[in-house]
Amino acid sequence: MTFIRTSTFLKLIPLASVFLTACTLTGQQGTAVSPSSPEWQKHQQQVTALTQYQTRGAFAYLSSEQKVYARFFWQQQNPDQYRLVLTNPLGNTVMELNVQPGLVQLTDDQGQRYVSDDAEKMIQELTGMTIPLNNMRKWMLGLPADAKNYTLTPEARLHKVTLEQNGQTWTVDYQAYNQDVQPALPSRLEISHDEERIKLKMDNWTLQ
Repeated sequence: MTFIRTSTFLKLIPLASVFLTACTLTGQQGTAVSPSSPEWQKHQQQVTALTQYQTRGAFAYLSSEQKVYARFFWQQQNPDQYRLVLTNPLGNTVMELNVQPGLVQLTDDQGQRYVSDDAEKMIQELTGMTIPLNNMRKWMLGLPADAKNYTLTPEARLHKVTLEQNGQTWTVDYQAYNQDVQPALPSRLEISHDEERIKLKMDNWTLQ
């Protein structure tokens, strides 16, 4: 079995990226809402009820070891099954990940297919990127996932999430929401862990 080389992903998008410079945290105004508030409980229930949706946008992974930029497409087919595609500036697929209970399949830009039962471990071994996929797919929706420590905006949306798990601390900062969809969903967020950062910019959401 041959692993995907890091250099493959470094070709995705040049280092100069409008996406990165545009991601500035805007200050929150007003009084933060309590996690026990009816507004947050209602919003959380509405988002949790979403089982089929799609989003596409920009992805960046930054660490001391590598810098990866790509366009991404996320398709949630049901609560436990999803598809993630990374493409280069020409629109060519460089990685496709298909996840369902007990089975993970990854296909690289050469058509090489890898099979596992652990998506996070597979991504780590093949690309060198530490991506908390199990929690990230909830964070993308504006849900705290396994985190118990989080703060809300005055509009009863997630503002910041802190998760301590397996000796690691992950922080999620929400920088913007898309108000054109109901319920409102994140349009920009940053996930950080030690010196690693993951930036996501969702251009649009399609809810089914």
